[in-house]
Amino acid sequence: MGSEKASSPRWAAFARDTNETKIQLALNLDGGAFPPETDAKLKSAAEEGHASQASKSQTISVNTGIGFLDHMLHALAKHAGWSLALACQGDLHIDDHHTAEDVCIALGSAFARSLGSATGLARFGSAYAPLDEALSRAVVDLSNRPFSIVDLGLKREKIGDLSCEMIPHCLQSFAQAARVTIHVDCLRGDNDHHRAESAFKALAVAVRMATARVPGREGEVPSTKGTLSV
Repeated sequence: MGSEKASSPRWAAFARDTNETKIQLALNLDGGAFPPETDAKLKSAAEEGHASQASKSQTISVNTGIGFLDHMLHALAKHAGWSLALACQGDLHIDDHHTAEDVCIALGSAFARSLGSATGLARFGSAYAPLDEALSRAVVDLSNRPFSIVDLGLKREKIGDLSCEMIPHCLQSFAQAARVTIHVDCLRGDNDHHRAESAFKALAVAVRMATARVPGREGEVPSTKGTLSV
């Protein structure tokens, strides 16, 4: 029973509609195929767009209407080892806030649904990731206690069409909905694009480490309390 549970797909697919955004999303934490209930249009979109990539292990397609956000989520999915299909139609005629926030809330919710219990998992993950002169560090705990500290030191007002103030807020929104604790810091860097991208890549690698199944620990709760539930 333990081995059967360990091999079960860690995936989710759903739509999240509000008066501000309409989001469709499919996520597989281990790469590979999407859930069978994934909308066919979302699957076909994986072959289109600037933030799309398909390989034997992963399929990624992100289209939020905000190019730099697409770029960051593409990097997150790629280096976390996910298959991710995400499409959003948001009220960008107002500004980028609702779209960026809601996309990351939806992604965090999909992560939590896909992950299920942290039983048998590493739970903790940490990583450094460079991008040229920039270097970032991320630390992750699958704690079921949502908390985030994000310090990227960004100085520009915007990168592309994404407000720099929204970049840490996106990571915070993801952590809240995913019910994880994250600490993400950019330690150095002159270019804000590099600072942000190295942060997302560091988070991706840390998440991949934290969500890894640990052989021999099937069925074990990685906590001295015996539970990670609230």
